Amino acid sequence: MSLHVFLVRHGESVWHDENRYAGVTDIDLSEHGRAQAARLASWAGRADLTAVWSSPLRRCRQTAEGSATRAGLPLMVEPRLRELDFGIAEGMTRAEMRQRLPAVLKAFEADPVGSHFPEGEDPVAVGERYADFLGGLRAGHREGRVLVVAHSTAIRLTLCRLLGLPLRDYRGVFPHLANCTLNELILHDGAPSLLALNQHVTPGVPE
Repeated sequence: MSLHVFLVRHGESVWHDENRYAGVTDIDLSEHGRAQAARLASWAGRADLTAVWSSPLRRCRQTAEGSATRAGLPLMVEPRLRELDFGIAEGMTRAEMRQRLPAVLKAFEADPVGSHFPEGEDPVAVGERYADFLGGLRAGHREGRVLVVAHSTAIRLTLCRLLGLPLRDYRGVFPHLANCTLNELILHDGAPSLLALNQHVTPGVPE
């Protein structure tokens, strides 16, 4: 038996254009993000899903609500799916950090795990709580198709952990997760399998 898990980054947020580090800051989707969420919901309505889970942050819940409705399933909200807390970098752009925190940014770019942002969450802990969630998901469902709406950094850390890649390489190995695209895993006995990365829910329509 195997469980298909679709890890999906939430729709575009209101901080997207400025490229601000959102982390645990609770912000809304942009209008474009809501359109992305609607396309995801259309996919969810025909994807034969067995469960829909979401991070508690608004940008994820706003993305996942339509998918749960179209799939005829309750939306399950899970605190362990929240994004990495970026500490002193929360709400800042890369340009602002380069000006105000050049040494911190340089250390982060060299090793984003060993030199994560001060006052923020250890990325190792993020990988652990996501792995804990997915382990429980596998034990509870065993098989089926589950949509999990979460966050870019947390998903990339999770993929590295599951695939046996060094966590510190998450930004290089997975440089970008597009909003509302499918990152499909199979969880089964033995090592997990990655079937899709950044797969568009509507062919020919970039997210």
